[in-house]
Amino acid sequence: QVQLIESGGGLVQAGGSLRLSCAVSGRTFSTTGMGWFRQAPGKGREFVAAISRNGYKSDYTDSVKGRFTISRDNAKNTVLLQMNSLKPEDTAVYYCAAVYLSSETVAVRATMYKYWGHGTQVTVSS
Repeated sequence: QVQLIESGGGLVQAGGSLRLSCAVSGRTFSTTGMGWFRQAPGKGREFVAAISRNGYKSDYTDSVKGRFTISRDNAKNTVLLQMNSLKPEDTAVYYCAAVYLSSETVAVRATMYKYWGHGTQVTVSS
């Protein structure tokens, strides 16, 4: 059983930064693609960023390009989301997700992911 535990959420003013972390256990981490999704109140779950098994490829939703960076440390079974220049519209619950991938590809659709964390709240005040 794969377990994902997010941390690093909180309250920050617009323009500030936060770093989310997701610790993964229960599977060989280097075989899993990782993603971050978010869900704001009253809205559906939205893709934010994803990274391939060994970190060679990544993708972002347009609204966070240039502000957010996804990275992973396969030695520590951890994936990070560095969020800079935060905006009030970034306010949401952020979820970490994992999926087994047989190649160095990026999974951007929520339906592709099998394992999910419980989420961490990010609130950006104006």
